[in-house]
Amino acid sequence: MATFLYKLGRLAFRRRHFVTLIWVALLTLAGVGAASAPTAASSSFSIPGTEAQKAFDLLEQRAPEASADGASARVVFKAPDGEKVTDPANKAAISRTVTALTSGSDQVARADDPFAAKAVSKDGTTAYASVTYKVTSMELTDDSRDALEKTTDKARADGMTVEVGGDALQAMPHTGATEIIGIAIAAVVLVITFGSLVAAGLPLLTALIGVGIGVSSITALASALDLGTTTSTLAMMIGLAVGIDYALFIVSRYRAELAEGRDREDAAGRAVGTAGSAVVFAGLTVVIALVGLAVVNIPMLTKMGVAAAGTVAIAVLIALTMIPALLGYAGRKVRPTGEKSRLLGGKKQAGTAAARTAAPAEENLGTRWARFVVRRPVAVLLLGVLGLGAAAMPVASLELGLPDDGSQPTSTTQRKAYDLIADGFGPGYNGPLMTVTDLKGVKDPKAEAAAVAKKIGGLDDVLTVSPPVLNRAGDTAIISVVPSSKPSGTETEDLVHAIRDEAEDVRADSGADVMVTGTTAMNIDVSQKLNDALLPYLALVVGLAFLLLIVVFRSILVPLKAALGFLLSVLAALGAVVAVFQWGWLGSLFGVEQTGPIMSMMPIFMVGVVFGLAMDYEVFLVTRMREAYVHGESPTEAIVTGFKHGARVVSAAAVIMIAVFAGFIGSSEQMVKMIGFGLAIAVFFDAFVVRMAIVPAVLALLGRTAWGLPKWLDKALPNVDVEGEGLKDLAPGATGDRDERREPVGV
Repeated sequence: MATFLYKLGRLAFRRRHFVTLIWVALLTLAGVGAASAPTAASSSFSIPGTEAQKAFDLLEQRAPEASADGASARVVFKAPDGEKVTDPANKAAISRTVTALTSGSDQVARADDPFAAKAVSKDGTTAYASVTYKVTSMELTDDSRDALEKTTDKARADGMTVEVGGDALQAMPHTGATEIIGIAIAAVVLVITFGSLVAAGLPLLTALIGVGIGVSSITALASALDLGTTTSTLAMMIGLAVGIDYALFIVSRYRAELAEGRDREDAAGRAVGTAGSAVVFAGLTVVIALVGLAVVNIPMLTKMGVAAAGTVAIAVLIALTMIPALLGYAGRKVRPTGEKSRLLGGKKQAGTAAARTAAPAEENLGTRWARFVVRRPVAVLLLGVLGLGAAAMPVASLELGLPDDGSQPTSTTQRKAYDLIADGFGPGYNGPLMTVTDLKGVKDPKAEAAAVAKKIGGLDDVLTVSPPVLNRAGDTAIISVVPSSKPSGTETEDLVHAIRDEAEDVRADSGADVMVTGTTAMNIDVSQKLNDALLPYLALVVGLAFLLLIVVFRSILVPLKAALGFLLSVLAALGAVVAVFQWGWLGSLFGVEQTGPIMSMMPIFMVGVVFGLAMDYEVFLVTRMREAYVHGESPTEAIVTGFKHGARVVSAAAVIMIAVFAGFIGSSEQMVKMIGFGLAIAVFFDAFVVRMAIVPAVLALLGRTAWGLPKWLDKALPNVDVEGEGLKDLAPGATGDRDERREPVGV
């Protein structure tokens, strides 16, 4: 591995014009594809194998006129103070609005008049009109959305309060200036780390190119592959973070090789051969974790994972090829470790490279910290574990759900509509359940449908039950059930399970099959599916990465320690998410306007993404320790050496990643905000508590045992040579015994 990457790095350094041209061409091609591609709408929610999805599929087959899976909007009217919606003027205005909604777009299946549908509150101040579309929210055109907005704007002119909820008007997430602030912080950290504007600019430039290619490709394929807006947001979030980090590690190693007196081409080759090997394996762990999301079998989640994994793969390839190419262009503007540019206060270095290499190295903060940890490993280990354990305690009260309009910012029309309905009718009206009864083969379908409705009406937490509506063939009935509780409440979830329990008795008695569906039931099924998939997913991802790390470190205890440390950091991060988004601690600081259940996919998503990112730091930090140990240092000295060369860079990488993720906390969408916060706090815990404190403490306690591997396993495993041992045979010595007859590379 190291030998191949060494040759690749030198080739990219020499053929920098060709390499750079290829990446610029790919960026241009992806950009043109994104610009010419049709605009993609919000992605649809399909969950194969769930009862809610089976009910939707049955309705599509038996009662297509119902447009059960079509987009919906709920236009809510509230009369001015002292008036009622039933007053003649207000009633006429509402009727005009309903007529305009029906004729506003050919995609509208129907718009129900609130007075005919009895959708008027008891006090007469609020009413709502339900609009059903023939197509899903993904297929809804911009013209249809514009028509809905224009119609409601006209209705407001009549003096009433008019707001719109439902999935027909989905708020597009935006992150605002905070994302730019994250990148700006990353730039400052890079300048401080490298002491050079040029060296700091390379990781940013290559990361932006990688993300540009990845996100543009996703945009170009979004319409064809049904990729939602969140897909590109996730790819940008992860691609930007790992892209900067991977480039940072290679540029840092390049400067270290220059400090040892190597010429620039050889230094580039060695940087790619050593740090590049770590980049490859770190990238592989991230890709495994993201692609592994397919285990859950939720198409939207699978697409998000695969798209983000593709962006990570691009980041790895750019780090291995474009970074050495740009280093060739930079020439002497990228200085050896320890030197700063004159612009940032650096002075011209006296003496030869060999003389500088021979000078004793000053102890840095990483060295001093490592010496402190190896002297007091037990105290550091206990403090780290107890601290993370305390942060993880809120996980015991974790409640899972999927965000609805009630979690939208209070400034949005969706949230205002949600609140108006909850105040005027009751919270359950925001998430009615739809029961679908398959009556095929039943002797008296109408009587059986009525009996089902009566049984459901007798259950706890049921507010109202509509009369059954049969399809044209009379073999399928639809019954609408309004719970007493809000859609995301545990009582509503209990009601769904109670209806399904009753369905088993109905099936046994008459043969009719009762299924619960609708947005609320779909969310409950998604949550259950995610919970069921968590352990298999964890076993798959951690298992594969564990095997990969055994190959990298040629040890069993080191990968085991890495996996256990990850579990600590992810539990602590989940605890922080619960404290902020569910309990509301410091909620105003992070812009959390509404507390509630944690997004159902958050645990499994954090397991996947955080595991991949955690292994980044493990690979980068511990491979440097193993490199020192393989070259003859004692286990304790190897820990100190690893921190001497890696602590500063890993710390900078973690701060950059935290800044990038934290930039997404400013998003208007609760899901993106929660993901950004969760990943930022997880990186903080993992990098600064687990990798910087717990890892060296455990390695100090284990000593040589940490690097042990059974002989039979050592023979069976391939030697990937992450430490770069094979480079000794390919390249001459460090300071001057190179072949002088070779033409120097112009820079």
